[in-house]
Amino acid sequence: MSELAGQVAVVTGAGRGIGRAIALKFAAAGADVVCVSRTAENSSRVAQEVRALGRQAWAHAVDVADGAGVAALADQILKDCPRVDSLVNNAGVTRDGLLMRMSEADWDTVLDTNLKGAFHFTKALARAFLRQRGGRIINVASVIGLMGNAGQANYAASKAGLIGFTKAMAREMGSRGVTVNALAPGFIETDMTAGLKPEMKEELLKQIPLGVLGQPGDIAGAALFLAGPCARYITGQVLTVDGGMVMA
Repeated sequence: MSELAGQVAVVTGAGRGIGRAIALKFAAAGADVVCVSRTAENSSRVAQEVRALGRQAWAHAVDVADGAGVAALADQILKDCPRVDSLVNNAGVTRDGLLMRMSEADWDTVLDTNLKGAFHFTKALARAFLRQRGGRIINVASVIGLMGNAGQANYAASKAGLIGFTKAMAREMGSRGVTVNALAPGFIETDMTAGLKPEMKEELLKQIPLGVLGQPGDIAGAALFLAGPCARYITGQVLTVDGGMVMA
């Protein structure tokens, strides 16, 4: 595959799970990848995996909720790379709990990472995208942002906000050839779902027509489609990858 040959992609939350799968999928398709994670250990490990595929990689550690830190990192990325062709805002966290017991800190942590983090990175790289009159921005939302979920008011709000942010940015940036879309993964086998109790998993699978949990590669494949040439005329959309769990 060479859909992204010669391109540069920035992937946040690249240290594990879905973000790692996207970074490696993009590299396999010919892209050089800027791997961004909260920890230097994780981003460096994935960058090494990208290099093993024959592509260039840069590893950076930053808290996406830190606006000043993201702005400084964006400046460094634009110095290191001739251009940025795609940005995948994937960094995300959960702090689950019923609203009556949810602390303000848990609310803020989830909103600041999942939603404000995408704002910070998009804003920091927007001028470069507009100046080069092209690019792809892919925001990793969630089916929880579409359907809600008890015990995840903060997570649902952050992902629903990310979908609204996606549509607004698609309208703002479309005239310069920049597409902005969202992915809405269902329940994917990652660290976030590893703690599900067997009985909870059994009940969950009953709600999924395909009868299985998704894999990080399923989301990576959808991200590659949105970043590639076949998605040239798609913007402001939400692509749900959930085994049929949520049907409009």
